[in-house]
Formats: sequence, structure tokens, C-alpha cells
Amino acid sequence: MAKKPAIPDIAGNPKAKRDYHIVELFEAGLVLRGTEVKSLRAGRGEIRDAFARVENGEVWLYNAHIEEYRFGNWVNHEPRAKRKLLLNKSEIRKLFGLVAVKGNALVPLSLYWKNGKVKVKLAVGKGKVDFDKREDIKERDSDRELKRAMMHQYKGK
Repeated sequence: MAKKPAIPDIAGNPKAKRDYHIVELFEAGLVLRGTEVKSLRAGRGEIRDAFARVENGEVWLYNAHIEEYRFGNWVNHEPRAKRKLLLNKSEIRKLFGLVAVKGNALVPLSLYWKNGKVKVKLAVGKGKVDFDKREDIKERDSDRELKRAMMHQYKGK
């Protein structure tokens, strides 16, 4: 039985893992208009500066940029409009409790397709300080050097 090919993300957020320690992950649906879906199918979405908030028992995505659809008419969407995220009530209550802790934020990691619908991978993240970022860089560099040494040793035999 052949595996389905992995569907690439529509948009990713590389700053999220650099700036936050990921505490917990959630998958949420995204309420979109027709021109927004068409624009995302064309690969014109970005969530680099996006964040989410829990307001009045609902979760909203802010600052996600979805370009206007080129062939849209006067009913085209607003590129940086706030968009509603679809989660269960229990998940929203859990998110509210996690985000209420000082230093935690709700950040989107990626937008992707699942069964023809756009989904958002949300993460509750605890903000890193500069010291943590430097430690991550040191760890990544040491891993890279170790891999190089092992490859060099392996090729020498």
C-alpha cells in the first residue's frame, strides 16, 4: 500500500520556534472567504508576524497576511483581516488557561491543507530570552560539527 505524498505547508512561521519554547500544539480550522481560499491555493499567504488571541470564548488569528486574489472583483477580502479559528469549547477553555499564564503566547506555526480545508497548527509558546537563543545556536553548531566529523571519519575508512 503506497503512502500519500506529504502535502507541503501553505505558509510557515520560522520565527516561532526561534522565539518560543513550544509548550503544547493544537490544530484549528480557519474561517475563510472564497477569494482567500483561492489566494492560498496560489501560494500567497504569510503568517510570519501572526498571533492568536482568545476573546469572548472564541479564538481569533491576527496579522496573517493573505494577499488579495488577483482576479477578485469588488468583493475581494482585506489582506490582514482578523480571522476566526475553529476549535472545540474544551480546547478553547484549555487554551485560555494556558495563555493566561504570564509569558505564554498563542502563535501559529503553519497553514496547511487537510481534506480540502485550510488548517492552522497553533502552539502555546513560552517566550525565550536572548540567553536561550544563544544556547540553541551553540547546540545547533555543535551538532553540525559532530555530524561533519562523523561523515569525515566515515568517508576516510
